[in-house]
Amino acid sequence: MNTKLSDNLANTPLRYTLWWLAMGILLIIVIIIASLMPVPDVVNQLPQNTDKLQHFIAYFILMGWFVQIYHLLSQRVCLAICFILLGLLLEILQGFSGIRHADWTDILANSLGILLAWQVGETRFSNILIYFEKHYLNSDSLDK
Repeated sequence: MNTKLSDNLANTPLRYTLWWLAMGILLIIVIIIASLMPVPDVVNQLPQNTDKLQHFIAYFILMGWFVQIYHLLSQRVCLAICFILLGLLLEILQGFSGIRHADWTDILANSLGILLAWQVGETRFSNILIYFEKHYLNSDSLDK
Protein backbone atom coordinates (compact mmCIF):
# COMPACT_ATOMS: atom_id res chain seq x y z
CA MET A 1 0.00 0.00 0.00
CA ASN A 2 1.36 3.42 -0.97
CA THR A 3 1.22 5.63 2.12
CA LYS A 4 2.84 8.81 0.90
CA LEU A 5 0.87 11.89 -0.03
CA SER A 6 0.57 11.89 -3.77
CA ASP A 7 0.05 14.63 -6.30
CA ASN A 8 -2.46 12.43 -8.13
CA LEU A 9 -4.87 12.81 -5.19
CA ALA A 10 -5.37 16.47 -6.10
CA ASN A 11 -8.23 15.70 -8.50
CA THR A 12 -9.98 13.32 -6.12
CA PRO A 13 -13.15 14.86 -4.66
CA LEU A 14 -13.74 14.70 -0.92
CA ARG A 15 -16.45 12.22 0.06
CA TYR A 16 -17.23 13.77 3.44
CA THR A 17 -17.15 17.45 2.54
CA LEU A 18 -20.00 18.40 4.87
CA TRP A 19 -18.22 16.78 7.82
CA TRP A 20 -14.97 18.55 6.98
CA LEU A 21 -16.86 21.85 6.66
CA ALA A 22 -18.56 21.26 10.01
CA MET A 23 -15.17 20.72 11.63
CA GLY A 24 -13.89 23.88 9.95
CA ILE A 25 -16.82 25.85 11.33
CA LEU A 26 -16.02 24.38 14.75
CA LEU A 27 -12.45 25.71 14.34
CA ILE A 28 -13.87 29.17 13.62
CA ILE A 29 -16.09 28.98 16.72
CA VAL A 30 -13.15 27.91 18.89
CA ILE A 31 -11.07 30.84 17.61
CA ILE A 32 -13.92 33.28 18.29
CA ILE A 33 -14.47 31.98 21.82
CA ALA A 34 -10.75 31.84 22.63
CA SER A 35 -10.31 35.39 21.32
CA LEU A 36 -13.12 36.89 23.38
CA MET A 37 -12.82 35.04 26.68
CA PRO A 38 -10.62 36.36 29.50
CA VAL A 39 -6.95 35.42 29.18
CA PRO A 40 -6.20 32.43 31.44
CA ASP A 41 -3.60 33.13 34.13
CA VAL A 42 -1.27 30.47 32.73
CA VAL A 43 -1.03 32.44 29.46
CA ASN A 44 0.20 35.49 31.36
CA GLN A 45 3.11 33.40 32.67
CA LEU A 46 4.39 32.65 29.16
CA PRO A 47 7.21 34.71 27.63
CA GLN A 48 6.17 38.04 26.14
CA ASN A 49 4.68 37.92 22.62
CA THR A 50 4.10 34.15 22.78
CA ASP A 51 0.52 35.00 21.86
CA LYS A 52 1.74 36.03 18.39
CA LEU A 53 2.82 32.43 17.80
CA GLN A 54 -0.57 31.25 19.06
CA HIS A 55 -2.33 33.61 16.64
CA PHE A 56 -0.10 32.47 13.77
CA ILE A 57 -0.72 28.77 14.50
CA ALA A 58 -4.49 29.19 14.97
CA TYR A 59 -4.98 30.99 11.67
CA PHE A 60 -2.49 28.70 9.88
CA ILE A 61 -4.54 25.69 10.97
CA LEU A 62 -7.80 27.43 10.06
CA MET A 63 -6.72 28.41 6.55
CA GLY A 64 -4.87 25.11 6.11
CA TRP A 65 -8.07 23.25 6.88
CA PHE A 66 -10.17 25.17 4.38
CA VAL A 67 -7.63 25.13 1.51
CA GLN A 68 -8.04 21.36 1.53
CA ILE A 69 -11.75 21.79 0.87
CA TYR A 70 -11.68 24.76 -1.52
CA HIS A 71 -9.19 24.56 -4.37
CA LEU A 72 -10.12 27.41 -6.72
CA LEU A 73 -8.11 30.62 -6.57
CA SER A 74 -11.26 32.72 -6.18
CA GLN A 75 -12.39 30.56 -3.25
CA ARG A 76 -9.02 30.85 -1.53
CA VAL A 77 -8.91 34.61 -2.02
CA CYS A 78 -12.36 34.83 -0.44
CA LEU A 79 -11.27 32.60 2.46
CA ALA A 80 -8.13 34.66 3.08
CA ILE A 81 -10.07 37.93 3.05
CA CYS A 82 -12.79 36.54 5.34
CA PHE A 83 -10.28 35.14 7.84
CA ILE A 84 -8.23 38.35 7.87
CA LEU A 85 -11.45 40.32 8.46
CA LEU A 86 -12.43 37.87 11.21
CA GLY A 87 -9.12 38.52 12.96
CA LEU A 88 -9.57 42.27 12.55
CA LEU A 89 -13.12 42.16 13.93
CA LEU A 90 -12.04 40.04 16.90
CA GLU A 91 -9.24 42.50 17.73
CA ILE A 92 -11.72 45.40 17.59
CA LEU A 93 -14.13 43.49 19.85
CA GLN A 94 -11.28 42.74 22.26
CA GLY A 95 -10.54 46.46 22.44
CA PHE A 96 -14.13 47.22 23.43
CA SER A 97 -14.52 44.25 25.78
CA GLY A 98 -12.75 45.65 28.81
CA ILE A 99 -11.28 42.21 29.57
CA ARG A 100 -8.83 42.03 26.66
CA HIS A 101 -6.91 44.61 24.69
CA ALA A 102 -6.58 45.01 20.94
CA ASP A 103 -3.12 44.39 19.54
CA TRP A 104 -2.66 45.17 15.88
CA THR A 105 0.39 42.92 15.66
CA ASP A 106 -1.99 40.02 16.35
CA ILE A 107 -3.66 40.83 13.03
CA LEU A 108 -0.25 40.63 11.36
CA ALA A 109 0.43 37.24 12.98
CA ASN A 110 -3.02 36.01 11.88
CA SER A 111 -2.43 37.21 8.33
CA LEU A 112 1.00 35.60 8.11
CA GLY A 113 -0.49 32.29 9.27
CA ILE A 114 -3.21 32.59 6.63
CA LEU A 115 -0.74 33.39 3.85
CA LEU A 116 1.67 30.59 4.77
CA ALA A 117 -1.18 28.06 4.94
CA TRP A 118 -2.32 29.23 1.50
CA GLN A 119 1.17 28.61 0.15
CA VAL A 120 1.37 25.19 1.82
CA GLY A 121 -2.03 24.52 0.26
CA GLU A 122 -0.37 24.82 -3.13
CA THR A 123 1.70 21.71 -2.34
CA ARG A 124 0.76 18.08 -1.90
CA PHE A 125 -0.12 18.84 1.71
CA SER A 126 -3.47 20.11 0.45
CA ASN A 127 -4.35 16.42 -0.01
CA ILE A 128 -4.26 15.44 3.67
CA LEU A 129 -8.06 15.14 4.01
CA ILE A 130 -8.30 13.21 0.74
CA TYR A 131 -5.50 10.91 1.89
CA PHE A 132 -7.23 10.42 5.24
CA GLU A 133 -10.53 9.56 3.56
CA LYS A 134 -8.88 7.16 1.13
CA HIS A 135 -6.82 5.28 3.71
CA TYR A 136 -8.90 5.49 6.88
CA LEU A 137 -12.51 6.17 5.93
CA ASN A 138 -13.07 3.88 2.97
CA SER A 139 -15.20 0.78 3.38
CA ASP A 140 -12.20 -1.58 3.05
CA SER A 141 -10.28 0.02 5.92
CA LEU A 142 -13.40 0.12 8.12
CA ASP A 143 -13.85 -3.66 7.71
CA LYS A 144 -10.32 -4.44 8.97
